[in-house]
Parts: sequence; C-alpha cells; structure tokens
Amino acid sequence: MAFRSKGLGVLRQSISGNVQSPMTSMLNSVRCISSRLFVGGLSYATDDQSLRNAFSGYGDVIEAKVACDEVTGNSKGFGFVTFNNLDSASSAVSSMDRQELQGRKVHVRYAYERGGPYTFGGASIFGGRDGGYNLENPNF
Repeated sequence: MAFRSKGLGVLRQSISGNVQSPMTSMLNSVRCISSRLFVGGLSYATDDQSLRNAFSGYGDVIEAKVACDEVTGNSKGFGFVTFNNLDSASSAVSSMDRQELQGRKVHVRYAYERGGPYTFGGASIFGGRDGGYNLENPNF
C-alpha cells in the first residue's frame, strides 16, 4: 500500500513537472523504443558472424554479438542484434521470433537497459538490484 501511495505521488509530481523522478526517466526510456534486439535460445554453435548473417536480411546490422562466458569462452545461448533503424528491428522481431536458427527455436524481443522495464531508481519492483541475481545470498 505504501508503495502504491508513493508511486502515485511521484507520478503526480512528474506529470505536473515539479520534480525529476525515477518514474520520469523510466517513462522516457519506454517512449524511446530501441533498435537493439535480444535474441534468446541460440544454439551454442552460433557465433557473431552467423547471428549477423541471420538478421542482415531485415536491414543494416550495426552490431551482432553473442554473449559468451568470460572464463570458458562458450556461448551463453543468447545475444544482441542492433539495427540502424527501428523499421528494420521491427521487421526482424515479427519475422524471426519463434523461428528456427541453426536447429534451435529462437525468441526475439526488443532489448531493455540492464535492469529491465520494471526498474525504478536501480531497484527492481521484484526485488534485488538491476534485476540481477545475488550469488552471495540467493534468497535475497
């Protein structure tokens, strides 16, 4: 209940323009839809170049990066593709989501800043900071 009251107060203040709040920055980031996409469910054999090739048919790919483990260098099974415009990104999302890529069905979504769309001032409404996982205390 306290969260709801505080959230409504912050929202009222930000609408009236009296205060720059975390809510305002969150709303601004939602308005600016990114041309960066998250691609999950990648085959562990997928590398940066094959990811770029798979998405280049939808527009100019600025960057294609597969996330890799720092110690082993093995793929983590997800990556990011950045297009030079929103139309290309939108086309890629609608065409590639739930399609097969190198033997695996991939999930394509618009990427969010670290912490996700439900983060206010660095703390997620679901607990923890930046939407991360606390390895020292997994119950946190």
